[in-house]
Amino acid sequence: MQQIERGGRRYSLSSDPAALDVDAVHAMLSRAYWCEGIPREVVAKAMAHSLAFSLWCEEAPRRQVGIARWVTDRATFAYLCDVFLHEDHRGLGLGDWLVGQGLRHPDLQGLRRQVLFTADMHALYARHGFTPLKTPERGMEIVRPNLYKAKA
Repeated sequence: MQQIERGGRRYSLSSDPAALDVDAVHAMLSRAYWCEGIPREVVAKAMAHSLAFSLWCEEAPRRQVGIARWVTDRATFAYLCDVFLHEDHRGLGLGDWLVGQGLRHPDLQGLRRQVLFTADMHALYARHGFTPLKTPERGMEIVRPNLYKAKA
């Protein structure tokens, strides 16, 4: 477990699935612009089938304050998604640390491609080697905006 001190608080990072607080992650992601209103059971399933990194504030009471999730086959490809920091812990470089440490995980080494999508954090990801798509014309997608809000 990696640790860092920022803003007078101690933080730790874990990729242990047993350490993940699904309720805390759901509380954060359910208000994120890309998955607003996501049901808890969908968050639990997504986390269980991904390589997820939990960011913990070690101040009492200890609580999960961040998440980063890679959907990956651990051999050739990974999709970085659901990077989120609780609002009370932003501005301390923790997102940078979270992504940087995650990218060092052994299961994310030697991959042919990693991708992500972001509306506003391009500079953060660029610091870690991400660049705009070289051939966006090759990409295709199915997008269902407001999917979770429609089910509510």
